[in-house]
Amino acid sequence: MTFELLGRVHKELSITGQALYETVLAVSELVNRKVQIIRLHGHASALLKKIDAVTGRLGQQIATQVSDRLLEKPAVDSGVGPIDESLNDAMTEIQQLKTFLLRIDTQIRELKLEAIHQDLLTFQRDLTLRSSGIERVTVTRSAAATQEPLGALPHSSSAHVATVLRGPFLLAPDKDLLLRPGDIVILIGSQAELDKLTAWFTSQRPGTLS
Repeated sequence: MTFELLGRVHKELSITGQALYETVLAVSELVNRKVQIIRLHGHASALLKKIDAVTGRLGQQIATQVSDRLLEKPAVDSGVGPIDESLNDAMTEIQQLKTFLLRIDTQIRELKLEAIHQDLLTFQRDLTLRSSGIERVTVTRSAAATQEPLGALPHSSSAHVATVLRGPFLLAPDKDLLLRPGDIVILIGSQAELDKLTAWFTSQRPGTLS
């Protein structure tokens, strides 16, 4: 009996230790990702300052050359060449800086997507542990929800509409909002209730031909 008790305690401690290790690892990854994003933002800021410096220097050169031409009034217009040369050099440098800036922007987006993905996984796990979930459903043309206000949604005490996506717009779940075919509805709540509500957005109306 004592050995069995010790075995259970050892097992519980092993599970707790593993969970603690996974938590510390997840936190360290999150911190590392945020540090990388901050550093990349710093590099992007430095590149933008360089672009501003190049354009400022170019403007100063053009102003100086034009001013000298007006004062000297040469018989032959010899100022266009140097101006074109300065302009081409500046454009080449700015293009290179913009290329570096685009690469940094891509890296920042990838890191943010990783962070969002991790947050969504954690959120989904939290919901699953509570027998809940989040559903993304598209309103079909012949569904009971089509052309109905959101307030007509069958009552549920444990599931709710989080938002409605329509084209490029994020719509608040107002009870007077008329649903249209193609609307994307985000539902959150207990899994059993979600299954019932999903049918209202996707199932065919009674007596409607397909």
